[in-house]
Amino acid sequence: MSMILSASVVRVRDGLPLSASTDYDQSTGMQECRKYFKMLSKKLSQLPDRCTLKTGQYTINFISSLGVSYMMLCTENYPSVLAFCFLDELQKEFITTYNMMKTNTAVRPYCFIEFDNFIQRTKQRYNNTRSLSTKMNLADMQTEIKLRPPYQISMSELGSANGFAHLSAAEYKGTGKISAAPHQRLEPVTLPGIVSFVLSLLCGALNLIRGFHAIESLLQNEGEDFSYVIAFFLGTAACLYQCYLFVYYTGWRNAKSFLTFGLICLCNMYLYELRNLWQLFFHVTVGAFSTLQIRLRQPQGKSPDYNV
Repeated sequence: MSMILSASVVRVRDGLPLSASTDYDQSTGMQECRKYFKMLSKKLSQLPDRCTLKTGQYTINFISSLGVSYMMLCTENYPSVLAFCFLDELQKEFITTYNMMKTNTAVRPYCFIEFDNFIQRTKQRYNNTRSLSTKMNLADMQTEIKLRPPYQISMSELGSANGFAHLSAAEYKGTGKISAAPHQRLEPVTLPGIVSFVLSLLCGALNLIRGFHAIESLLQNEGEDFSYVIAFFLGTAACLYQCYLFVYYTGWRNAKSFLTFGLICLCNMYLYELRNLWQLFFHVTVGAFSTLQIRLRQPQGKSPDYNV
């Protein structure tokens, strides 16, 4: 018998489960599929927004949108058009019910567990196809799936149930998905992160302008200290490097950000004679704020081991 067995709503960036249907089936096959659910939730940020994974007698389908993924488990003979219509209906209702701020700031697993009521009602309707005739447009979804079919995830991409990928050394090197490579994607940018980035650029520009003014003074007055020029340009380089660390992932990223902040503090301590107290406070505060934002913006794909 073809039917939907379970469904869940998961945050893409860290795999946090937001809601899920209540499952009563404790068979070995279902427990194995729960492992696949958990593994997929950790890789959502690395996968396309519409995917299918076939696991023998069961199939897992999911769609992702606006930082949230909607996943479902069904029997292998359940029509894919109905499966993605079901997920599309969950997505529309979830977006209507909860705003992005709530989903982005959620901390506890299953904090929207009340959405389970809608999942259960919708699952019952889709398991009884007679009740669907007037509530959905199969033709539109069928056309969309033909134009943009779901990406078929292979077991080699997903990895084994114990968490070790079925990849050869060459494949592992080529994918760049599991290792913390220099080009690993970071979490989405937040508003405080954007503010820190702009302020760091501003501080870098101010240091650069003051550095050129110091060069002019040095050329006009031979008694000027050249070390002030060096301090201004070092401050510029430190601010720009903080911007780079915020945007891109590198090895020892947090340690580099703290060292860069230390350089900013040293430069401003040396320039205390050329700046008033408020200017010093502004530059040091911006440096500390940027360091914090670099620390908070972590690589994607390092999700906690939630029992999804």
